[in-house]
Amino acid sequence: MTTTPPAAQQPVAVTGTAFTLLAAVGFAAVSTLTSIAVTQGSSLPNVLTWRYLLASVVLVGFIGIRGYPRMASKEIAKFVLIGGGGQALLVGLALSSIAYIPVATLAFLFYTYPSWVTVVQAIRGAERVTARRLVALALSFGGVVVIAGVPLGAGSGIAAAPNSSYWTGVALALAAAVVYGVYIPTMQTLQKSHPVPVTSALGKIGSSVCFLLWSIGDKSFDTALTMPTWAAITALAVFSTVLPSLFFLMGLMRLGPVRTAIVSTVEPFLTAIIGAVVLGQVLTGQVFAGGAMIVAAVVVLQYRRERVA
Repeated sequence: MTTTPPAAQQPVAVTGTAFTLLAAVGFAAVSTLTSIAVTQGSSLPNVLTWRYLLASVVLVGFIGIRGYPRMASKEIAKFVLIGGGGQALLVGLALSSIAYIPVATLAFLFYTYPSWVTVVQAIRGAERVTARRLVALALSFGGVVVIAGVPLGAGSGIAAAPNSSYWTGVALALAAAVVYGVYIPTMQTLQKSHPVPVTSALGKIGSSVCFLLWSIGDKSFDTALTMPTWAAITALAVFSTVLPSLFFLMGLMRLGPVRTAIVSTVEPFLTAIIGAVVLGQVLTGQVFAGGAMIVAAVVVLQYRRERVA
C-alpha cells in the first residue's frame, strides 16, 4: 500500500490550516461589522438585505466563471427556499441579539450548535449517545450557564442577575444555535453530490429575498446609505461572507472535516478580540471561561483517534 510521506503532507496541512484561519477571521468579523453598519443609521434587516444581495452577485459571478453544471429546477427551489429560508432565520436571530448582548457572548453561545446537532441526530436515531458525547454536552451546556451569569449568591464573584434585555439576547443567540443544529443535518440531506459553491449561492439568494421582505415589511429598506455603512456592508458581503466560505472549503479539502472543525474553534475567541478592539466591548473572565468550556465541547465532539494502517 502506498502512503504519502509525512514530509509531503506538511505543506498541505500548513496551507489548509492557513485557509481555515483566514475563514475564521472573516466569519469572526460578522457581528462587529454588522454592529458598525447598524450604528451608522441603517436597520438590521436592511444591512442583511444588502449583505446577501451583494454576496449573491459575487457568488453567481464565481459560479459562471467556473462553469458548474446546471441543476434541476426542483433542486434549485429546495436550496433557495429551505437553504435560504433557514439561513435567514438563524442569521436574523443571531444578529438580532447584538442589540442586547456583547458580540463575544453571542459568539460563544452560538458555538453551542454542534451540541444541538448531536441532540437532533440522537433524537432522529442517526447517532448513538456515547459517553464522549455526554461529556461534550455537559461541557457545552455548563458553559452556557457560566456565560449566562446564573447568580450564585453574595460573595460568589459572579455578577448579579442580568436584566431582562440581556436574557432576550441570550435567548436569541441560543435560538439561532438550535436552528443551526437543525439546519446542518437538513442541508446535509439536501446536498447530495451538488457542488457546494452552487448550493451556497442559491442559499444566499434565498436569504437575500427573505431579508428584503423583512426590510420592506418594517419599512426600513433604504438605498441612501452613508459611505461608512456601504463600506461595512461591502466588507460583510466580500470579506465576511464570500471569501470565508471559499477559504473554509479550501481548508476542508486539505485538512478534512475533523481537523478543520478543531482549527475553526478559534473563531469565537477571534470574535471576542475583534469586538473588544473595534467596539470597545469588555471580555469578562466569566464569558471567557464559559466560552472555553463550549469550545472544549466542540473539540471533544470532533476528536477521533486516527488509526495508522
